[in-house]
Amino acid sequence: MKEVKDWTDPFQVGRFLAENALMEDRALEDAATSALGPKGSLPVTCMVNAREELTVAGVPFAALVYEILPGQTRITQLVSEGTCVSAGSNIAMVEGNASNLLRGERVFLNILGRLCGIATLASQYVSRCRGTGVEILDTRKTTPCMRALEKYAVRTGGGTNHRYSLADMAMLKDNHLAVSGGAEELGPVVERLHRMKVPVEIEVDSLSQLELVLPLKPRRILLDNMSTDELERAVDLAGGWKVYLEASGGITLETIREVALTGVHGISSGALTHSVRCSDIGFDWSYNGSKE
Repeated sequence: MKEVKDWTDPFQVGRFLAENALMEDRALEDAATSALGPKGSLPVTCMVNAREELTVAGVPFAALVYEILPGQTRITQLVSEGTCVSAGSNIAMVEGNASNLLRGERVFLNILGRLCGIATLASQYVSRCRGTGVEILDTRKTTPCMRALEKYAVRTGGGTNHRYSLADMAMLKDNHLAVSGGAEELGPVVERLHRMKVPVEIEVDSLSQLELVLPLKPRRILLDNMSTDELERAVDLAGGWKVYLEASGGITLETIREVALTGVHGISSGALTHSVRCSDIGFDWSYNGSKE
């Protein structure tokens, strides 16, 4: 198994995920497939089919499943990453012997379905905010060890990646404020971070906190769970400070455009990755060119 040296590289992470998922599924110990005997060597063509409208994301990473399994399998991507397709559209074609395709089918679909689900939701968020100039941001609320893939899917859906890890930006959240003694005591903490040349973001949940942290000159301020009226007032308060304002907290597809119109620069949503529904994708099997 290859070591992941760069956890931001979706191909390294994708191979790590595919290898472990195949071991978890004990793909080479599939008794049902082994019992097929010589028929398992039959040439098979499978069409990877979207059973609902979705945004395509992750075919190259799902394909790693068949690179890892023994035997030769050819995968042809039929639709570019980031394309929105209608129900019934073929996304890719998988060709190989029946046994190999059977052993990897579920892992392949699990990876692809999740990444398409994330890209689809991200594209919906982006579409709702079109024309406002607001960025749709993801968070660190990702599946353990899948972050690079899930953030790839967000990008593919038109979203923007926030920080990959704790090392990318110092985000002082509510618990940091509690430990430091509140927003009014953050000055020494932020000053140390500025000396370290680390970009700083501070989370606030009230306009009074916002007024306290603006003079600290963070790069970003996270406006947490504020109403649209509060967000508009926050934008006015921060007008002369040249700080990036990020809205977050309970924002849905139904409310996101209203939030975008307040004038904030970005809207972050953990829902993009932590509670997304996998897209419905299937394998349509054919033998010697005739669908079964």
